Amino acid sequence: MYRINEIFYSLQGEGYHSGMPAVFVRFSGCNLRCAFCDTQHQNGTMMSLQDIVNEVNKYPIAPLLVLTGGEPSLFIDEAFVAELKQKTGKKIAIETNGTRPLPSHLDWVTLSPKSAFEGGNMEPCVLTHCDELKVVFLNQDLAQYDGIEAKHRFLQPCFVEDLEQRKTNMKFCVDAVKTYPNWRLSLQIHRVLEIP
Repeated sequence: MYRINEIFYSLQGEGYHSGMPAVFVRFSGCNLRCAFCDTQHQNGTMMSLQDIVNEVNKYPIAPLLVLTGGEPSLFIDEAFVAELKQKTGKKIAIETNGTRPLPSHLDWVTLSPKSAFEGGNMEPCVLTHCDELKVVFLNQDLAQYDGIEAKHRFLQPCFVEDLEQRKTNMKFCVDAVKTYPNWRLSLQIHRVLEIP
């Protein structure tokens, strides 16, 4: 059984697949305690793998299934991913903080290390390879990510409620991408456009 915060169909709002329709399976529970986290970890419904498959299959036209959280790597394994692929026919992506090894046959790995932040530094990032490195940016030193091999690198301004701080975070990102053009800007378009 798995504690699932929510399963929903929407558009991917950030990173490489921004704008693509996807089904999101959001797990409850994480091994880190980042102050800016948007998941209510105390909430969740216990679901079997078949329950998850049944819910995902309500959206047959979605090409992508995104495992997110929380931290999905705490709960999934090779058999979980294999059955999801076989029973849904979808490409399986994961959004992870990188503190745990991953099953080998995921179709896309988005690594978002949190070790630069208080609460996110409780465990080290152990992943060194990913498809997409997506860094929540608060003007930290980017050199700490040099050892991670990634096909794509994104800086994403940290979302906060305070409007002035949001503008400051965006300026940090824009300036950093202009200085280090191997990074690209990622916006949370679901927030900007208020997409549920």
